[in-house]
Amino acid sequence: MNNRTIPFAAFEWLIAWRYLRARRREGGVSVMTVISLVGVTLAVFALVATLAVRSGFRYEFVKTILGANAHVSIQTASWRTPGGQLSRMVRDYTAKVARIRQVPGVVRAAPVIRGQLMASANGRNAGVEVYGERLDDMQTLPLFVHPESSLGDIGDFNKGVSIGSGVARELGVGVGDRIKLISPDGVKTAFGTVPRVKSYRVVYIFSVGRWDIDRTRIYMPFAEAQSFFNREGFADEIEINVAQPEKIDRYLPALRKAFGERAITWTWWDSSGAFLNALKTEDNVMFIILSILVLIATMNIVSGLIMLVRNKGPAIGILRTMGLSEGSILRVFFIVGASIGIIGTILGVVLGSLFAIYIDPIFGFVNWMLGGNAWDPSVRYLSQLPARLEAWDVIRAVALSLTLSFVATIFPARRAARMNPVEALRYE
Repeated sequence: MNNRTIPFAAFEWLIAWRYLRARRREGGVSVMTVISLVGVTLAVFALVATLAVRSGFRYEFVKTILGANAHVSIQTASWRTPGGQLSRMVRDYTAKVARIRQVPGVVRAAPVIRGQLMASANGRNAGVEVYGERLDDMQTLPLFVHPESSLGDIGDFNKGVSIGSGVARELGVGVGDRIKLISPDGVKTAFGTVPRVKSYRVVYIFSVGRWDIDRTRIYMPFAEAQSFFNREGFADEIEINVAQPEKIDRYLPALRKAFGERAITWTWWDSSGAFLNALKTEDNVMFIILSILVLIATMNIVSGLIMLVRNKGPAIGILRTMGLSEGSILRVFFIVGASIGIIGTILGVVLGSLFAIYIDPIFGFVNWMLGGNAWDPSVRYLSQLPARLEAWDVIRAVALSLTLSFVATIFPARRAARMNPVEALRYE
């Protein structure tokens, strides 16, 4: 046979396939092959599933930030009122909102009143954050118009207040019930400031899927909020949403110019950037840890191939005496090891993808098995475990698994290729 053969010729694949499907009497080799295949499959499955859950968590978290909050808020730097008090209330907010809406890329601009109060109903109390907004502006917030779940009609917003599902659960109220809002900075009398207490009917209950929003937030008609918080003629800030929130810094100069002098901006990245950076760091650490798991799985390929080379020593000697080159022997055993890595990677990606697609029933079963305590939204913020399969995560997992599998295969394949045929056949 000619020593100069075409790389990865058909006969090399045939020999590799013969070795890969070892017979039962060669149990040691076949068992190691199965163990290697299962190890790579489970390692890639764990990597793909974990990356999908991490991507889903990050995506849902950012979506709720951008869908339920302003992308940037603008306030006025402190100024003195005629009474000599420092204030950050926004004057001439109507004109400022009109100018800001003319800035290219701005999709929403709304004056807002904000305040922290005590809500009370049915003998229960809860600390809440109240937002005063106009109905037209409320209807431009995606997660409040189309939340995960809701009760009541947002069209009745001007007839009462809208509260988060967590607030409703804490106070034990539903649509049509009344709650009391208590503000320590209330009515000023000759005897001092008296806390303001007022009752409102609940007209809309929303659940956006973020625990910290559903548990604390209440929306009140803008004019009513001005009266309740003693802000007649003023707004606390102007909320702005833009077309490309991930590029929010590009909008800031134009927004400050439209607002006027003494503008102070606060973006969604300022409020949540540290948490998102922590998530990114955690993702990188998780990828490294799971990469070690894939590396350990590929080491099984090395051990399996070493056993195969020892068992097939005489056969290798015969093939060499028949004229097979070292390169052909190397490629035969490389095909064996690489095939295990490729098949295991494909199976792992399929299992990981199915896990991400059917995460809800799988997690529902796990949650049921653990008595409903598998997920605490007060710690993880989101109301359910998310998963999002992204092409880049799958590509990273596949590239890592195949690279480690191919590299791990080279050592035993080279050992087989350099085997001396005389030594291999000496005791045959």
